[in-house]
Amino acid sequence: MKKILALLVVITFTATRSSAQENIHYKISFANYRHHEAQVQLVVNKLSSAPATFRMSRSSAGRYATAEFGKNVYNVKAFDNNDKPLTIERVSGDIYKVAHHPSTVKITYTLYGDYGDGTYDDIDSSEAHLNMPATFMWIEGHDQEPITFEFDMPQSLHWKVATQLKPMPATNTYYARNFQYMMDSPTELSDFHLRTWTVKNPDGKNEVMRLVMHAKASDSLMNAYTAMEQKVVKEEEAVFGELPDYDYGTYTFIENVNPFVHGDGMEHRNSTFITYRGQLVDNVMNVLSTSSHEFFHCWNVKCIRPRDIEPFDFKEADMSSSLWFAEGFTQYYGELVLQRAGFKDLNEYCGILGGMLNYVLNSPGSKEFSEVTMSNQAVFTDAGVSIDRTNYPNIFTTYYYYGAVTALALDFRLRNDYHLTLDDYMQAVWKKFGKPYIPYTNEGLEKVLAEVTKDPSFAKSFFNKYIYGTQKSDYKTQLKNAGLDLVKANPGKAWMGNFRTEAADNGLQISTNTLKDQPIYNAGLDYDDVITELDGKSISSAEDIQSILAAHQPGDKIEVKYIHREVPNEAEITLQEDPSLKVVTYEEEGKPVTEAINQFRKAWLGSKVSK
Repeated sequence: MKKILALLVVITFTATRSSAQENIHYKISFANYRHHEAQVQLVVNKLSSAPATFRMSRSSAGRYATAEFGKNVYNVKAFDNNDKPLTIERVSGDIYKVAHHPSTVKITYTLYGDYGDGTYDDIDSSEAHLNMPATFMWIEGHDQEPITFEFDMPQSLHWKVATQLKPMPATNTYYARNFQYMMDSPTELSDFHLRTWTVKNPDGKNEVMRLVMHAKASDSLMNAYTAMEQKVVKEEEAVFGELPDYDYGTYTFIENVNPFVHGDGMEHRNSTFITYRGQLVDNVMNVLSTSSHEFFHCWNVKCIRPRDIEPFDFKEADMSSSLWFAEGFTQYYGELVLQRAGFKDLNEYCGILGGMLNYVLNSPGSKEFSEVTMSNQAVFTDAGVSIDRTNYPNIFTTYYYYGAVTALALDFRLRNDYHLTLDDYMQAVWKKFGKPYIPYTNEGLEKVLAEVTKDPSFAKSFFNKYIYGTQKSDYKTQLKNAGLDLVKANPGKAWMGNFRTEAADNGLQISTNTLKDQPIYNAGLDYDDVITELDGKSISSAEDIQSILAAHQPGDKIEVKYIHREVPNEAEITLQEDPSLKVVTYEEEGKPVTEAINQFRKAWLGSKVSK
């Protein structure tokens, strides 16, 4: 079956191939892979006489902040089609210009890659893990031209190619129909495991799913993990009622699990790029959770596309006001799907919900700033490049969890008040914006909610309160319908704030920002201050602080001595009750679980896949 499919791909592509596809061609080779280097060659044909500008990207698909990919490119040279050197000028850190040239220009450079994740490259004997914006310099003004790639791999390493790029008849040669598709096509070169299966869409078209796993894994582990991935695919398909119509009828999970990469997950048009540090056998659920999130993006982000990042601009940061929906609602479903597929029990899921609710409801940022504002902050917080300290703990609440708890609130409102579900809303958004590939705005999302509920006043109120405003839903009341309770995690416990410390010569040094309205913040202490005494006792460990607090009640006042930038200080801390929250089941509390509760749980958390 797999061989027949490969043959059909070649035949189909050969029939549509034209000489125009040779206008832009890349070749990448790895002679110095042991030192994390690759050699890249870019040939551009049929150029006009105008100066040609080449550049490295400063951002990457799926990331919203800037990344300086130009720093890992050097030995940049230019030649004509006879390999005669051309003058090339470095205009800025990531931009090069060839002012005078014939119709063909060849650019060569060395690429360094030693940080494998969803954004950066990793080149070594085990793999070439390539994110396109981090790998390939490109020519300005040729965005719509087809592009071909040639991967020249060391034969001794037994590498294979995994990518959403379209294979060509020539060995290890691939095709992208334009610049945007190229940039959205991560590629893994390694001796990976491969599993494939087919999913039939309601329209009768077969979509081929490929799981590429670069990891130490037995066949039995790979088979077990593939079966889990298949369940996730079916549950997410059930949310929307169908899979997207993937380009070339194929979707590829590229998953890289080893001790030398850095944890990440990145969505792409017809693939996902996942890295997890460790071994697969020890991290099956962690990897599957990331995969669940990223696969949901093939609807929500790659097809249901925010207008403010379409098309994606690889020259700068890409700011969106809709990440609360694009990332936050995906965060909600990524975990919900694992529950529906049977990979978590109710108590585990309560732990996840409780963690998100505790974070958002007790976050200083969410009390002051809206989800739209937090979405805008991604240009700084999404692995943005900086070395100075920020006040993010006080002014930023991640749009992942902020949006996820809003998705939870909307799901319950739809179920309780309209006999609908969030699945109904997501399907409506899919049909309105995703399937026809019409980029959306926040106003468009509100309009769809009004149409689904047939209640424009509710939609307007919901968006004004929870998306544009900073109000929070009554989660405690909503969760009762599912037989869940939102309660204090440590009732009656004296608390002076959430902060981390590290040992210092004369006490404990605060190693994080202190948070607004918490006791230690109100007393005036902050980052780098050294606590020397608390309540008249010397301090040398976090356990010392907890021991002192255990002897007090909320409302008590205790003295603190500390050093701020070499200056001794004293202050009074008024203790509060620990505000930490958790979600517990009625079973855990000894409350009765009614048939109505069981039915609600089944409708919310039960599998949606038709048997």
